[in-house]
Amino acid sequence: MLELRHLRSLIAIAETGRINAAAEAVHLTPSALSHQLRALEDHYGMPLLLRDVRGLRFTPAGERLLALARQMREAQQAAEQDLQRIQGDTRGTLRVVLECHTCFEWLMPVLDAFRQRWPDVEVDLVSGFHRDPLTLLSKDKADVVIGALRPPGRQWASLPLFRFEILLALPPGHVLCAKRSVRAVDLQGETLITYPAPDERIDLIREVLQPAGISLPRRTAELTIAILQLVASRRGVAALPNWALKPSLDSGYVQARRIGPRGLWSELHATVPRDLAQRPYVRDLVEMARQSVATHLDGVQLL
Repeated sequence: MLELRHLRSLIAIAETGRINAAAEAVHLTPSALSHQLRALEDHYGMPLLLRDVRGLRFTPAGERLLALARQMREAQQAAEQDLQRIQGDTRGTLRVVLECHTCFEWLMPVLDAFRQRWPDVEVDLVSGFHRDPLTLLSKDKADVVIGALRPPGRQWASLPLFRFEILLALPPGHVLCAKRSVRAVDLQGETLITYPAPDERIDLIREVLQPAGISLPRRTAELTIAILQLVASRRGVAALPNWALKPSLDSGYVQARRIGPRGLWSELHATVPRDLAQRPYVRDLVEMARQSVATHLDGVQLL
């Protein structure tokens, strides 16, 4: 009764948290995925998932099958890598450019694990801030760009990673902490603390402030911790990804509010030359990144 397709479905549900998104990930309709789950539950005579106000939740039986699914996926990936080594397609170079300053926090553990899995692939981070990182691909100065931009043209492939919410970081006790969400007009009179990036690369400015015709004075800092220190000391406010804010929110160092009633969301993709996208180690790097963020970052949605 239990097949690999069932295990893939359980992993997709765990990683997306929603039936519709999981069904899309495994190329099924939502009704077909629900039927698959019911068949498993009928076979084992116990529920695998519960639905409550918090969303989908695995039962102990579901958790056990999910653990098996993840073990099987790891075994499958290891076998595929062995086959690729036998075939000889294991050597290469990946020069990685990060458009997102906060990506270092989740990418470093992924790259460490990748180097162990693919020891013959040389991985290098292209240092420094790049105003237009995608031009490095066309000039053959980079192989992978991780960022929100997806360039047009058939020569590039954009491999989806995940979607995340950008929150407004505020000092404890700030007047805006009394609001459930913050609008552009609420930010008038504030100083915006950002990374040293142009306006068009800052989501809050591009998506919220500019459409409202609002311009704020800016102060920049290179490091996330420096931005948070400035916010905590009431030098301004900042818009940062939810995962970058979580430790400071948990400690009460800063507070955060949603930007707009539905939130301000962004996406990350890995853009590579189309011929490179077919290399097994490139695909594996993307899948390792997706698995890692789904496991370790709160509040993200896999694309």
